[in-house]
Amino acid sequence: MAEFAIAPAPVPTVPVEGEAAAFPVRRILCVGQNYAAHRAEMGGDDRAPPFFFTKPADAVVPPGRDPAYPSRTQNLHHEIELVVAIGKAGADVPVDAALDLVFGYAVGVDLTRRDLQAAAKGAGKPWDSAKGFDDSAPISAIRRWAAAPPAGRIRLSVNGQSRQNATLADMIWNIPEIVSEASKLWKLAPGDLIFTGTPEGVGPLVPGDRVEGEIEGVGQLTFEVA
Repeated sequence: MAEFAIAPAPVPTVPVEGEAAAFPVRRILCVGQNYAAHRAEMGGDDRAPPFFFTKPADAVVPPGRDPAYPSRTQNLHHEIELVVAIGKAGADVPVDAALDLVFGYAVGVDLTRRDLQAAAKGAGKPWDSAKGFDDSAPISAIRRWAAAPPAGRIRLSVNGQSRQNATLADMIWNIPEIVSEASKLWKLAPGDLIFTGTPEGVGPLVPGDRVEGEIEGVGQLTFEVA
């Protein structure tokens, strides 16, 4: 086996609730506009299927660490999301078999440079820099899961004031449909994380803001914008 020309990058990991072992992150897939009310607030068509975008694996911010306010933006937004952790490989997986790939779930926040996203959209250009920057994916510990997908409330507050409050049942595409569709676009593999979209109420953050997110039955996520 050839030696590395430079030191290999460390593998990003997320803790598994109640376990010493950690979940290695391979990549992050994200669903856009998967709640009808959020799609409306972003100017989308609620009849269209959700689309996917990506973040690099090292965008994850595990619990206990605060994300830094990113450069080149004046309008950083929060988007709380249910995160699906993939534990088995699969491609072209039918909906009725999609849950077999799920290792567990976590609470995540998709941080977004909204001004860069709007400018890129207006120019018809890709908006990777609006979504895939450093520290753009804070996440809670992953909870192992073997039952039906979570169906409770999803909510986020900033400095004690409620910003987002909905239920997972409000999603346009449910978890099996999301996993199945993702497996048709990529070969899913252990270590993949899927952020499943955010409800309405997204809004700005500034340095020093305290963010508290919760998904019933899954967990909680708290951080300050550094």
